[in-house]
Amino acid sequence: MADTTFAGRRALVTGAARGIGAATAALLARRGAEVVVADIDGAEAEETAAQLCAEGLAARAVACDVTREDDIARLEAVLAGGLDILVNNAAILDATPADRLIRARFTQVQAVNQNAALWVTLAMRPLLAASTRARVVNIASIQGLRGTADTLAYSTAKGGVVNMTRALAVDLAPEGILVNCICPGFVDTRMALLPDGSGHEHDTDWFRDIYIRYGRIPLRRAALPDDIAAAIAFFCGDDCRYITGQVLAVDGGVTATF
Repeated sequence: MADTTFAGRRALVTGAARGIGAATAALLARRGAEVVVADIDGAEAEETAAQLCAEGLAARAVACDVTREDDIARLEAVLAGGLDILVNNAAILDATPADRLIRARFTQVQAVNQNAALWVTLAMRPLLAASTRARVVNIASIQGLRGTADTLAYSTAKGGVVNMTRALAVDLAPEGILVNCICPGFVDTRMALLPDGSGHEHDTDWFRDIYIRYGRIPLRRAALPDDIAAAIAFFCGDDCRYITGQVLAVDGGVTATF
């Protein structure tokens, strides 16, 4: 029997061409939502949406740079018919050591990873306010909860998303818009590729030894994008009706071992 949890609802997922965003778009669509797949990589967004359409699902792609006001305005036009679910997932990775971090790079990381989630949410606010089941889910990171080396720009942005979620939840509650946050841990996506191009973070000896063999991740594996998508879908659904301003680490237990 088909899962129709989100039937009749429209969802916008940013950074949805691949990874967590694509998995989230697919899960929401397979549960009945009409999904807008937004990504700066328009060609890959089209491919992701086409794959969902090939399954008989409702999806369309929009090329969008979430740091640009005109691109956000185009998203508003696409969604003029209404919006029930917004997943702010678009992000870029940064692993610049503090002694090599420059202002321009720091500003760019903040613009994509933190500020864009705010401006997209505020732009979509009127559409969400018109919904009786409005949900916003912001994707942060466990690096927004804990400090680690060489993540100054990234962790600062993701930490901002965490507290921005709480503030937005308070501001948007009178309009019936629930706002929550997911903090993924280690996830098997393109972001896990090593910056120097030498391989995959999860294949390194240190990861397999410290995080898997010795259980720094208690569940002893990295997450799959579908693991994160499932948590996002909970925050988007009707079972999440009295939860707002909350931050959930979906990390296999790694923050419990810090």
